[in-house]
Amino acid sequence: MQELCGRDSYTIDDLIRIVKILRSPQGCPWDQEQDHHSIRNNFLEEGYEAVEAIDREDSALLREELGDVLLQIVFHTCMEEEQDRFDFSDVCTGICRKMIGRHPHVFGDKNAADRGEAMRQWERQKRREKELYTLEDCLQQVCRALPALMRAQKLTDRAEKAGCSLFTGNHEIRRALEAALDQSRNASAEESWGRLLFLIAAQMNHLGLSAEEALSHETDRMIARFLEMEHSTESCTGSAGGEEGL
Repeated sequence: MQELCGRDSYTIDDLIRIVKILRSPQGCPWDQEQDHHSIRNNFLEEGYEAVEAIDREDSALLREELGDVLLQIVFHTCMEEEQDRFDFSDVCTGICRKMIGRHPHVFGDKNAADRGEAMRQWERQKRREKELYTLEDCLQQVCRALPALMRAQKLTDRAEKAGCSLFTGNHEIRRALEAALDQSRNASAEESWGRLLFLIAAQMNHLGLSAEEALSHETDRMIARFLEMEHSTESCTGSAGGEEGL
C-alpha cells in the first residue's frame, strides 16, 4: 500500500485500488461499513456541489468536485463487484455501447443535418432500447428521485413528445391558484398547491424555461435582498441584531 503514497499523479485504476483497500479487512472501519443506502445522500450532495462549481465557472473547484463524484461512482461499483454483479469495466462498457448506439449519425450509417435531428435519433434509439411504446411507458421511466420541479418538467416533456400536451394555458393556472387560495386552510391544501406548482412547471417547460433554475435564481436574489436589508439596518442601528432572529 505504501507505493500509492506521495505520487505526482494517479489514474482511475489507482482510485479503484484505493477504494478496494479502504473496503478490505485491513482498511478503514467507516468505509467497510458503508452500503448503497448509507452513502446515497453523499452521491446527491457531491453532484450538487459539482453543479455549483459549474454555475460559478470555477475550474479548480470543478476539478475537485468531479473527483468527489468519481469517488462515489467507484465506491458504488466496488460494492457491486464484491457481490460479483458487475465491475468498473462493465460500467464503462455499458456507457460506451450506449453512446455509440445513440449516435448512429456518427458511428453508423444515419445522417443528422442539425441538432434537432440528432436529438430525434437519440430519442428513437432510447425508446427502442428501453421498449418505451406507450405514454405510460415513457412517464414511468422518469426518475422519481429527481427534484420535484425537474421531475414535473421531465414528465411534461415526455408527454409532449408522445403527442399528449400537459400545457393547458394561463386560464388553467389562474383557476388552480384560486382553488389553492380557497383551500389553503383545509385538508386539500397540499393537493391544490401541488397542482398549481405542476401547472406552472408545465407552462415554463412549454416556454423553454427551467423551473428549477428559475426558482434557484430567485432564491439567490432573495438572499441578496435580505443581505442588503440587513446591511441597511446595521448602518442605521450599528448592530447586527444578534443571534436571536436566526
